[in-house]
Amino acid sequence: MPQLELQELIDANDQPFVVIDREYRIVAANRRYSATYGVTTDAIVGQLCHVVSHHSPRPCHKNGEQCPHQALFEHGEAVEVLHTHFHADDQPERTRIRGHALRGTNGERYLGEQLYPLEADAGTDCDSMRMVGKSPAFLACVDNLARVADCEAPILLFGESGVGKELAARFIHARSPRAGGAFIVINCAAVPENLFESELFGHERGAFSGSSGLKKGLFELADGGTLFLDEVAEIPLGLQAKLLRVLESGEFRRVGGTHTLKADVRLVSATNRRLLDEVDEKRFRLDLYYRLAGIDVDLPPLRERRDDIPGLAAFLLKRLAGARRACRLDSAALAMLQAYDFPGNVRELRNLLQRAVLTCRDGVIRAADLHLPTATATTTALPGAQPLAEVERTHIRALLDVHAGHRSRVAAALGITERTLYRKLKRYGLS
Repeated sequence: MPQLELQELIDANDQPFVVIDREYRIVAANRRYSATYGVTTDAIVGQLCHVVSHHSPRPCHKNGEQCPHQALFEHGEAVEVLHTHFHADDQPERTRIRGHALRGTNGERYLGEQLYPLEADAGTDCDSMRMVGKSPAFLACVDNLARVADCEAPILLFGESGVGKELAARFIHARSPRAGGAFIVINCAAVPENLFESELFGHERGAFSGSSGLKKGLFELADGGTLFLDEVAEIPLGLQAKLLRVLESGEFRRVGGTHTLKADVRLVSATNRRLLDEVDEKRFRLDLYYRLAGIDVDLPPLRERRDDIPGLAAFLLKRLAGARRACRLDSAALAMLQAYDFPGNVRELRNLLQRAVLTCRDGVIRAADLHLPTATATTTALPGAQPLAEVERTHIRALLDVHAGHRSRVAAALGITERTLYRKLKRYGLS
């Protein structure tokens, strides 16, 4: 059996890799691991693994996380887990960790940890927002998004209004082989039906009244990159057949054009409605559904990851403050937010905090500053809690009262379009 040099062996691994003993001490780390945490290899050896990766004086299992070290040394298992690690500058990074059981020449057991960062550098930022969270539901979702990003299959994101579907789509694009290409967004609910085809495929000069010049469509602009169809269930039924043909062939014509064009586009779609239900109601084509839903990904609502609310709120308050000193939530206000169901999810949280920043005193947001609709401040986890549809109906009715029936203000408070609000009003008999 050849004697191999451990350092040379782990340096050959292109992922961060570290070797840890029974006492949580790092005995070897490859160059990628050292670079990730901003410490030289010599300086990192001998340190406690949880101090380096979690910036914590306690092992991660003592903080409630599933721990590869505990799994190996207490139960003899090599496991794969999801953690949030911290770089030298305290920036969080979601990471998949694969544990390996290693045996030294003296027979001593060691843990080998191979790390797979889930985010490309560009994948966490989206204009004024980025993905924030460390709850199990959130980490599982990010891991799922990272796995599907590498393939070329179309992806359908499902989630309630305000969960961050565009953020997820940008994350997929940034992790994909198309990251160097364009990321183009079209909100299908915001485009008038008579302009939809032109918006998507472009038009030639003189194609219709008012078209004074050639315009490239979003499909053409996304060539080599990703096209994100937000609120895809809102595509008019008459245009779904045209979109289907383009997706099948990659070929299209601008409105008023005679030349066939071709574009190589990766499609990500999003909806807050179950498309198969729309198919049953004859509002969506089944063949188009199968074209869009190569892979389905569900995004968790905020009430399923309440542990992320403190971190999200702190991040949003810092963003909302701009150059001013950021406000903070007192304990009662934070507890109220964590007990609230958030029918509007992260977008609603941002809107609530934006209003609270304007009314808070001394830089402290108190419970009274939040102006939560009291009728819906219920905890769904408790037995006998209201069904979600009833919670949303009550919430919308309360907002209608607060805003004296002004639909535009209610839509803004919920973070949805007036068109979507109108549909909800009709569904709940509030119109």
